[in-house]
Amino acid sequence: MTQQPVTAVDVVFPATRDIPDWQARHAAGEVPGRWPYGLDELDRWSGALTATSVADPSGTRSRLARLLPRLGRATPVPGAARDIALTWEENTAVAMRRLHRRAEMYCGVIWVTDSLTRAGYPHADLHRATLRAMTGVWVISRAQVEPLRDFLGPDGPPVSFIRFGVDDRFFTAAPYPQRPLVASVGGDRDRDPDTLFAALEQVALRVPEARIVVQSRSERPAPAGVEKIDHLTHRQLRDLYRRASVVAIATRPNLHVSGMTVSLEAMATGRPVVVTGSPGLEDYVEDGVTGLLTGQGDPAALADAVVELLAEPDRARRMGEAARTAVTTGMTTRHLVAGLAGVLGLEPVAAPVQESTA
Repeated sequence: MTQQPVTAVDVVFPATRDIPDWQARHAAGEVPGRWPYGLDELDRWSGALTATSVADPSGTRSRLARLLPRLGRATPVPGAARDIALTWEENTAVAMRRLHRRAEMYCGVIWVTDSLTRAGYPHADLHRATLRAMTGVWVISRAQVEPLRDFLGPDGPPVSFIRFGVDDRFFTAAPYPQRPLVASVGGDRDRDPDTLFAALEQVALRVPEARIVVQSRSERPAPAGVEKIDHLTHRQLRDLYRRASVVAIATRPNLHVSGMTVSLEAMATGRPVVVTGSPGLEDYVEDGVTGLLTGQGDPAALADAVVELLAEPDRARRMGEAARTAVTTGMTTRHLVAGLAGVLGLEPVAAPVQESTA
């Protein structure tokens, strides 16, 4: 029997991400996934999976990266050995292209599509050159697909949509709580703390018996009745989700579905989410089934939705159960990595991990 060529896949992380430390913390039950985003699960599709860290090519390196000649994109050859490097997002892709070039390179895109809609995007040329050098790119929001294709041009690399997923074996379900607790988590650049705090102030007035906990690094002071925490470990975060009755998220207009990770983590623990809607969110939260979607910049609507679920705990519990099922059947890291393997054109080389049904 002819032995099939081994496909080498190298997952590139930024130097700030200490993978051995992450693996040790995962073994101790402190973080989800053996590698961030569960990318270690690509070992099912690669006979030689490795992880590499690269430094941010800022300053001089960034300027040099702009001058790199454009290389032809590699196309997989059936039956031939393949040498692949991939990274999660476009900023690390700049470093990967400059410092860790491989025959085939792939990356995800998070920030570029929103940067295109805002004044002052100093890295547009650098990101375009970097992404055009990729063999393929992916996004985790359908709303990003066409803007990214336009940005890269008709001869750019293929742009694929894959659904994000979380570790449902770390974020496990818990019985629905008896004491009402509203939780909110996260503070990326597209969160909307003004709308969030205005909404939660109304919730505190209308449901004074509810505890309200927000993890945020926003400098905006929390209103009366709202507890603000700067940081939570992954285990503390999981515990907060499991004690929550509902998880609320407010975002500004964006295309990359800000709040997606928190939504899926909360859903994996069996909690309904209330989220300000953004393009692409419908692939993750089904309005009225696994959560409630409201308009952006509308604190009254956000407050109404949270109060509605607090007033109907049986309904909120059923929505949480549906949310958990939605994650375990289509939005785990296993599903994410399977979608990613499809982008890379890989076939399984190992048996699938048994799916969680909890």
